[in-house]
Amino acid sequence: MSQPTPVTPPGKIDTSVPHSARVWNYWLGGKDHFPADQAAGDAYRERYPDIEPFAQESRGFLVRSVSHLAREGVRQFLDVGAGLPTVNNTHEVAQRIAPECRVVYVDHDPLVLLHVEAMGISTSQGAMDYVLADMRDTEAVLAGAARTLDLSLPVGLVISDVLGHIVDWDDALGLVRRLVERLPSGSYLALSHSTAADETHRAVQEEYNNSGAIPYIFREPEQTKAFFDGLELVEPGYVSWPNWRPDATTGRLTERAGWGGVARIP
Repeated sequence: MSQPTPVTPPGKIDTSVPHSARVWNYWLGGKDHFPADQAAGDAYRERYPDIEPFAQESRGFLVRSVSHLAREGVRQFLDVGAGLPTVNNTHEVAQRIAPECRVVYVDHDPLVLLHVEAMGISTSQGAMDYVLADMRDTEAVLAGAARTLDLSLPVGLVISDVLGHIVDWDDALGLVRRLVERLPSGSYLALSHSTAADETHRAVQEEYNNSGAIPYIFREPEQTKAFFDGLELVEPGYVSWPNWRPDATTGRLTERAGWGGVARIP
């Protein structure tokens, strides 16, 4: 079995302040959160009851897009801004289809590292590792990924609904372009980004952003489709989460809540 490389997380984790990854884990039905996270999640849900279907649809896009890439022959995945491990993580999804898949997670939250080390057993044929780094630090991300992945061969770059945490648009766009430029031809980008489902949702998120939690900036698809400039979008293109290759588990409650797409790097 392949386990992630142990890394000692720096500093003390402040559990008194809600953290976006832990609140998200709570909405997905996970157990890796603290009272402050649950309180923040409950307050958000009271104002916007569709937040749990929203989170499930985001996870559903990740599952379907990673499954598609694994079926297309991708055997290496780099999941940037991975968040807390929960149900149907990238390595679990990919290795169900191809046990030899190798997966690297990147996140800057040391609590994520602790949970990945506790959770993380890969298949014996494949591998899984974790890089503790800010996703904007391209050199640290790729250097860490190279411990496990062969970056001269195609990689599935997964950026799942985390770019809203980067407040400056140019920083978010630059992050994606730097990573894409460093991956070989035949690699893929699987990316999703949230937009507000309605004005109530937008108002609740603004209050949450002002609460001390890590902010998330909603952006409209007319803007975020720029992440795929110069790439070859696969069918059905850049669309709302429920409309990207839906299956029997796909929800329909939040058609405007988020968009996603998968594109080949030429």
